[in-house]
Amino acid sequence: MAQGLDLTWMVISFLLLIHLSSQQETSFIFNGFRQGDLHVAGVAQILPGGLLQLTNTSEQKMGQAFFKQPLEFNSSESLSFSTHFACAMVRKPGVTGGNGIAFFLSPTMNLSEADATQYLGLFNTTTNMSPSSRIFAVELDTVQSAEFDDINNNHVGVNVNSLTSTVSAPAAYFSDKEGRSKSINLLSGDSIQVWVDYDGIILNVSLAPLRVQKPSQSLISTSLDLSALLQGRMFVGLSAATGQLANNHYILGWSFSRSKQSLQSLDISKLPKVPHPKKKLSPVLILLLIVLIIIVLLLLGGAYLYRRNKYAEVREDWEKEYGPHRYSYKTIYKATKGFHKDGFLGKGGFGEVYKGTLPREGDIAVKRFSHDGQRGMKQFVAEIASMGRLDHRNLVPLLGYCRRKREFFLISKYMPNGSLDQFLFRGGEESPSLTWTKRYWIVKGIASALCYLHREAAQVVLHRDIKASNVMLDSEFNGKLGDFGMARYHDHGANPTMTGAVGTVGYMAPELTSMGASTRTDVYAFGAFLLEVACGRRPVEPTAAAERQFLVKWVCECWRKKDMLKARDPKLSSESYSSRSVELVMKVGLLCTNLVPEARPEMERVVQYLEELVPLPDFEPETPGIGVLSSVMVGGSSSVVVSNGSGPATESMFITHSIQYGEGR
Repeated sequence: MAQGLDLTWMVISFLLLIHLSSQQETSFIFNGFRQGDLHVAGVAQILPGGLLQLTNTSEQKMGQAFFKQPLEFNSSESLSFSTHFACAMVRKPGVTGGNGIAFFLSPTMNLSEADATQYLGLFNTTTNMSPSSRIFAVELDTVQSAEFDDINNNHVGVNVNSLTSTVSAPAAYFSDKEGRSKSINLLSGDSIQVWVDYDGIILNVSLAPLRVQKPSQSLISTSLDLSALLQGRMFVGLSAATGQLANNHYILGWSFSRSKQSLQSLDISKLPKVPHPKKKLSPVLILLLIVLIIIVLLLLGGAYLYRRNKYAEVREDWEKEYGPHRYSYKTIYKATKGFHKDGFLGKGGFGEVYKGTLPREGDIAVKRFSHDGQRGMKQFVAEIASMGRLDHRNLVPLLGYCRRKREFFLISKYMPNGSLDQFLFRGGEESPSLTWTKRYWIVKGIASALCYLHREAAQVVLHRDIKASNVMLDSEFNGKLGDFGMARYHDHGANPTMTGAVGTVGYMAPELTSMGASTRTDVYAFGAFLLEVACGRRPVEPTAAAERQFLVKWVCECWRKKDMLKARDPKLSSESYSSRSVELVMKVGLLCTNLVPEARPEMERVVQYLEELVPLPDFEPETPGIGVLSSVMVGGSSSVVVSNGSGPATESMFITHSIQYGEGR
């Protein structure tokens, strides 16, 4: 009894081994090939690198490669199968077309009677369309044969016992990334992947470039009954033929399974490389290449000379001592994107202003203007170097300068809120307004900056053009004094050199033409600036009513009538300001605009007044010199150059430490 049981288990085990062996034989994968893996016929061969070459460039040749073990099909089992292979068709130089490659199932490995032409090494004129052939194929066809009703010379077709396809489609794949179908040139020489899946009812064929995943949508999906064809022993293979259009047909890798679920994907990284023949250059082409190289060299030389000239800069020996303040033109050109219109901020009295960005400094403002000669060039650079040494929180930081041919470029930190005057004077609903708290903070900051220029800097700096349009505002509305285009310098304790009177009407002290600029004339301009901020009016308004044309007189007259706050900016609501601090600013403004220079306070004292560290002196509207105007006369030896923001002051160096953004901002 025991012996009978042992015999039964042996039979069962033997049958199980046979079944497992059969299952193993119906599934394989080759990431590259070795001798002995396949049965090859015709001119097919496995190259040393593991590449399967079905045909070479010889004409009228064919080649096939078969998996050695046959597949067993019967009606009681599923007729399904799946395959995945990578191939490439490389044209012979000078050949414009070619035939193609086919994946097929055949009852025999002997296809020696097939034609090595458009029949792809599968049929001949006799066996084509013969049911006895029992050949199923999926062709990658690169010839349009009228006898087979081919749709074009670059298509995929499904063939049953014939090269006349039951269904075909132009070679393409569905790009899941782009969501659309994209064509594939089978004869491009590029490696492509092919998937063929049959579940006994539906046949799906898909294509894709080598490094693209299997598409979610098939190129061909058709209902197909292969039960009459797939019977008994069948062999699976790949075939190609050259005919008169000889091409190299390569297979890089091949995977097959009787079940789609168990089909192994090819490892693209392990596939062999496809060789491409080197094209021989004709003498005419070589000559054309030589001419082209000469032209390219000439163009490159011209471009180099153009760029060198484009970025050329003027440098003189005496500039070396100011080197740290100088930027190259190339740096500034790139920072402003070639002075592009999108970065244009405005046009001030002395040039155009552009916004730029430097990697280390961040956002910058670049003022660009021209000069008419070498007069004062050394002074220009010397003054820039002097301003570069100025360091105060309420001065716009000067970063440096650039000089190129007949142009100057001055680089400073970009002030995102522009100039103060746009908040004081520009009308319209979109015009922003400043609270009194911010205005008070700004005037105290500018007073501190002016005190620094007069007393604490290495040299006394006379600004000579203090006004709202030259006060810049950073992102937190801190006031920063800028535009040193009219500035002059002298040593502490020395008297300033007499020069032509420059400034802006309404801010110019009466003694300018007779005595020249001094710290007292800067104080006068600062006083006009204080009244400007508190009253929201310019110092001189010719179109206003007679009693309101001159701001100094108007404020003094309101004070005389004991209604000083009548002169305040009407945009300041009663809840938004302190009447005490507004009156303080106005009175300090009247003190600073005293007709008598010696009666004006120094900036150090002005700072103390505004900070309320010391009380104001006793004075009244009737005090001599208060609220009194005197014309700025032009003497026989003096010249007055008015800076009104619309044109340059020709008697000054116009060195712009900061930027008046102007109307273009």
